[in-house]
Amino acid sequence: MTEVQHLLAIDDLGDDFRDILQWAIQFKQDPDTDYDFKPLDELSIGCIYEKPSTRTRVSFEVGIHKLGGQPLTLLKGDIQMGKSESIADTGAVLSRFLDGITYRCFGHDMVTTLSESATVPVINALSDKHHPCQAAADLMTIMERNPSLEGERVAWVGDGNNVLHDLMLACAMLGVDCVWAVPKGYEPDTDVVDRAREIAKGTGAELVETNSPREACDNASIIYTDVFISMGEEHLSEKMSAFDGFQVNEDLVVHAKSDYGFMHCLPAHRGEEVTDAVIDSENSIVFDQAENRMWAQMAILTFLCNPAAYEAYRELY
Repeated sequence: MTEVQHLLAIDDLGDDFRDILQWAIQFKQDPDTDYDFKPLDELSIGCIYEKPSTRTRVSFEVGIHKLGGQPLTLLKGDIQMGKSESIADTGAVLSRFLDGITYRCFGHDMVTTLSESATVPVINALSDKHHPCQAAADLMTIMERNPSLEGERVAWVGDGNNVLHDLMLACAMLGVDCVWAVPKGYEPDTDVVDRAREIAKGTGAELVETNSPREACDNASIIYTDVFISMGEEHLSEKMSAFDGFQVNEDLVVHAKSDYGFMHCLPAHRGEEVTDAVIDSENSIVFDQAENRMWAQMAILTFLCNPAAYEAYRELY
């Protein structure tokens, strides 16, 4: 029996990551995509949501449909998981019906537990520690602008959160320099930083941590931010004061390259982490980035759920 591959953090894709992004770009650009290639035909993908979502839910549902599959959305109140049934038992049961599972949850241990009992691929659609699908969309968006990724320098300004975790891992995997500016006390998890630095040894990526947004943005080709208070942290209103000086605004972006790209995983709290003038500028690529959630996830779903079809399509180009 072939071992099932899961995606819990972006480095789970290993050496296949670059190829998956190139596959996604080709698939997005292929005019025959909607007609000739349905790798998820007769496959059903369960999508579990413990958190509300706009981009994640819509991008998965539409993407699975485009691939010929059946998306089955399971909201928190729809199933017994974590209430009258354990996460492990739910994973075992759903595996008897489904061909893949996506899970948007709170604690990363929950998606880990689900994957340990599931016998079909499990995709982390967001947890408190990792957001691999976002990182795939992020690097796909950068690669669309610069296919070789040569000379890219990604600057993160904000919280040391789950989006940053997978962004630094993804950059390290593809040899892209990444510098993150975070307030003291809001640094990313050291175990993730250590993983990224170990990967970077083999790819030559430069990874730098600073407390200075200006230092991070100096000569950056990409400036990236996220909300300062994430979903589930609304009670931490005092956290905002730590991010004084971390807003991405007109004064900060002048330190980047003139053709820099501005990125945000959305939703944006305009006037907090970013100004309207930046997010609405000609440098902003946030909506390309949002769209690419769907295309990157479609590539990942095909890679994990129908490897033979993935390889067959790749051989065409």
